[in-house]
Amino acid sequence: MTASGLLGEIADVGRDARRGGYSRHAFDAPEHDLRTWFVERAQQLGLDVETDRNGNLWAWWGAPGADAVVTGSHLDSVPGGGAFDGPLGVVSALAAVEALQAKEFRPAKPFAVVVFAEEEGGRFGVPCLGSRLLTGTIDADRARALRDPSGVTFAEAAAKSGLDVDRVGADPDRLGLIGRFLELHVEQGRGLIDLGSPVAVGNTVIAHGRWRFSFAGQGNHAGATLLADRVDPMLPAAETVVAVRRLARKTPDARATVGRLVPTPGGTNVIASTVDLWLDARVPGASTPALVEEITQAARAAAEAEGCELAVTRESYSDDVVFDESLRRSLGEWLGTPPELPTGAGHDAAILSGFVPSGMLYVRNPTGISHAPEEFAEADDVEAGARALAEVLERLAR
Repeated sequence: MTASGLLGEIADVGRDARRGGYSRHAFDAPEHDLRTWFVERAQQLGLDVETDRNGNLWAWWGAPGADAVVTGSHLDSVPGGGAFDGPLGVVSALAAVEALQAKEFRPAKPFAVVVFAEEEGGRFGVPCLGSRLLTGTIDADRARALRDPSGVTFAEAAAKSGLDVDRVGADPDRLGLIGRFLELHVEQGRGLIDLGSPVAVGNTVIAHGRWRFSFAGQGNHAGATLLADRVDPMLPAAETVVAVRRLARKTPDARATVGRLVPTPGGTNVIASTVDLWLDARVPGASTPALVEEITQAARAAAEAEGCELAVTRESYSDDVVFDESLRRSLGEWLGTPPELPTGAGHDAAILSGFVPSGMLYVRNPTGISHAPEEFAEADDVEAGARALAEVLERLAR
């Protein structure tokens, strides 16, 4: 069972005919099918699988216990995402376990493969939701009240999937079992293609967050309403999109994106009554909130000029993360000093790093494209990543 072969087994699950790529979101049918597949594959390896109170899957090699070595990633995707982001870390963990079993290795420490729920935030809007709930870094009541674009709450979707929603939230007992956490992920950028290495060790994650900008105006008839009489929230929303790029360019190494904009009611011949847009902002150091404040000021000025109202809500935020130095140094020594890379992408490992020693491995992506159908990794590099993961897991679990 190779990591590439395992990816092939799930290659048809959640294909998105409209967007291209894959759309697999928390508690929807494709994600449910992937979870079922994971359980079956893990059980074939003799692992005992359980679902925690927050919908995260845990496959234990041996009895659960303290100081556990834990690896894994996620199976959900962004809308129209690639085949590797998330699943690569899961299939590589399964392949690593099988490789270790084939050489008759048995972990001296408790050992688990984990699949975190709703890492991308593609359905309920908050990234790394499963690991945030586990660690208590999001309020349980807030999480239960999150709604998807169809108005279904996280609580409703979780209950339909069999979770006891009253127990959703911080899980200190389970968190306390983790001694080391290691996540393998496809590279999200093209650093390794220029460095000539199939695998890298992660060192930092750039501070990042999501904000919702809600512009309110007056819905009206597109043909019967004179321009002078309009209070159109689409105008300040559009000006805000342009301001995001303009202001981000002034901030060194900033990344700021509006990837989603929703007018209501959304008719071609209707002036919108409200427009919501979502800002994703990422700046190294402590500068992300300052950039968002500049963007907010520009948005308020544009809203006032059109006679509209604006409400801004922070949906998520994480500071810069530096992965555990001791673990990072060990990973480099064991793998022959591969390159170290920073990333602007968020991960469950970054959430856990505030509570347990955590690290990351990246597998080369020659396209440099991620969160899109063109995301890619060569089969040889996928297997190199799985071998690297097996090597370090063996050392950690001795």
